[in-house]
Amino acid sequence: MRMGIEDYGGGQGTQSDVLVVTTNDAPGYRVERVIGEVFGLTVRSRHLGSQIGAGLKSMIGGELKGLTKTLVETRNQAMERLVEQARARGANGVLMMRFDVTDAADVGTEVCAYGTAVVLAKE
Repeated sequence: MRMGIEDYGGGQGTQSDVLVVTTNDAPGYRVERVIGEVFGLTVRSRHLGSQIGAGLKSMIGGELKGLTKTLVETRNQAMERLVEQARARGANGVLMMRFDVTDAADVGTEVCAYGTAVVLAKE
């Protein structure tokens, strides 16, 4: 199974009305109002088949492509939820976006996208 760059990519592209950046500010914009923290959370269970495949692959080395694709999909879902929450609170931007990934009680993986919701205006 060959994966293209679109399978590894993430983020929202240019299609969202909410600008999400990992920086303290957004060049070309000024912050008019800080709304506060927003986050998007998802927990994915471990799939037995992928765990077995990953275990076998780890013995011989190489990328775990199925798990990579699952993690990208999971991060994208967390990002979508972050954007939904920001939009619902009246924001058109999220500054200092970060991801946090942790094990969830040995049954899955928790991915949280978080940042500061703001109202931005073009300079």
